[in-house]
Amino acid sequence: MYQFDIAAGSKAELYRDLHAALDALTAGEGDAVANMANAASLIWQYLPDLNWAGFYRMVGGELVLGPFQGKAACIRIPVGKGVCGTAVAEARTQRVADVHAFPGHIACDAASRSELVVPVLLDGTVIGVLDLDSPEPGRFDEEDQAGCEALMTLLAPRLAAMAG
Repeated sequence: MYQFDIAAGSKAELYRDLHAALDALTAGEGDAVANMANAASLIWQYLPDLNWAGFYRMVGGELVLGPFQGKAACIRIPVGKGVCGTAVAEARTQRVADVHAFPGHIACDAASRSELVVPVLLDGTVIGVLDLDSPEPGRFDEEDQAGCEALMTLLAPRLAAMAG
C-alpha cells in the first residue's frame, strides 16, 4: 500500500509532492500500463476539479485509449484531431481554457469545459499524451502546465516499453 503526504498548500508544493509520489510509484517498474495507471490515479486523486485524467498511447500512427480515471472515453483519436491529436501533431502541450472554442474539439464528456494535454516525449518522439479535463472553464494555468510537463518528463523513460 502506498500512502502519500500531498501538500494542500500552494500549487508549487502540490506539484513538488506529486512529482515525489510519482517517482516513488514508478521507480524500478518497467511495465508501462502499470505506470500509466498509477500516474492517472495519483493525478485524479490529488488534482482538484478534474472530471477525467488519463493517457492515450501512440499505436499504429493514432492515439489509443490507455489507463484513465473518469467516464468512459473515446477509444481512438487521429493525429491532428481534437486537443489530444493536436498535441501530438505539434509535439507540444495544449492548454485550452474553453474547449467549446477549440476548433474540432472531441467531446467525450459533455461536462468538460477546459483541457490540458501534455505530450509524453521519449527521445524526441511522442509516445502518448496525458489528458486532463475539467468541468471548470479556465481550470488549468501555467503552473499546472509546468507541473504536468515535469511529471511527464519523469514518467516518459518509465514508459519505454510502449515505444518499443
